[in-house]
Amino acid sequence: MKALVLSGGSGTRLRPITHTSPKQLVPVANKPVLYYVLEDIAGAGITDVGIVVGETADEIQDAVGDGSKFGLQVTYLPQQAPLGLAHAVLIAREYLGDDDFVMYLGDNFVVGGITELVDEFRAERPDARILLTRVPDPTAFGVAELDAEGRVRGLEEKPEQPKSDLALVGVYLFTPAVHEAVRAIKPSWRGELEITHALQWLIDHRRDVRSTVIHGYWKDTGNVADMLEVNRTVLEGIEARVEGSVDADSEVIGRVRIDAGARVLGSRIVGPAVIGAGTVIVNSYVGPYSSIADNCRIEDTEIEFSIVLNDAHLNGVRRVRASLVGRSVTVSPAPRVPSSNRLVLGDHSEVQIAS
Repeated sequence: MKALVLSGGSGTRLRPITHTSPKQLVPVANKPVLYYVLEDIAGAGITDVGIVVGETADEIQDAVGDGSKFGLQVTYLPQQAPLGLAHAVLIAREYLGDDDFVMYLGDNFVVGGITELVDEFRAERPDARILLTRVPDPTAFGVAELDAEGRVRGLEEKPEQPKSDLALVGVYLFTPAVHEAVRAIKPSWRGELEITHALQWLIDHRRDVRSTVIHGYWKDTGNVADMLEVNRTVLEGIEARVEGSVDADSEVIGRVRIDAGARVLGSRIVGPAVIGAGTVIVNSYVGPYSSIADNCRIEDTEIEFSIVLNDAHLNGVRRVRASLVGRSVTVSPAPRVPSSNRLVLGDHSEVQIAS
């Protein structure tokens, strides 16, 4: 069995962060989301992985390499444009051969991994198995309709009037039967080859398409709110560990991980939180559910429930909360007189200013 990981999307909902970095590499608890995906795959006993890459291929390859650090053998599959999930299966045909495979979206996060699901699929081998979860707004997802016995009756992609609240999770399991389906379908109104259409083709041709409704935690980390929520969930499970230095004037409370080379001076850290290697926290408060990446400097600042990426510098900021701060960003107070806000913002930025 092989794995197909999709990492070719442009990540428009995470701009401006994704103008300079793939969305799959935005870190959760100081580790890229894509790494969690690859660890799930390795944990399920799968070693051969094809990663579909697009315009951010170089960054993905630099981060993952040949896959050996995950116990995997990785092959990169270029996709000229993100033309749909079924299109990714289409271009991966030669790599996948006649093997069964799991398709895993590289920006999705499933707590508990996929080992049990893969084992069940290997034992039963339906033509396809989809994962479903109940969501409050199904119009933003692919949606499944089940019959009275729980079999998949139909699928729709982002329907205006959903027939259920069961959304497709970004993990799919297939036998080679899916290759006929992706060749048979036509692009949708979005101009994409939809995996929901390929699954519907299998259903219409009386193939065995089964579903599993998961009740655990799943997130598509495509926007800032979901990134922060996933970060919170992962931090709930960290173990306290102090490998950096904490001076006598500082206080560390709860489950806090301070990596080697980090320094905490005259500050209060309340977990769960992680402080990356080489980061310096001075006269500051770092509150729960915060991930501060490597080589940052947090000085005279209060921050909580936030993600700060490498080499950022926050100095003299009264309160930062529910924020995603990009690499090499500098945040500092505006001059008090005259009363004004001075902004230097890139395209597609979003700013909230207290009045």
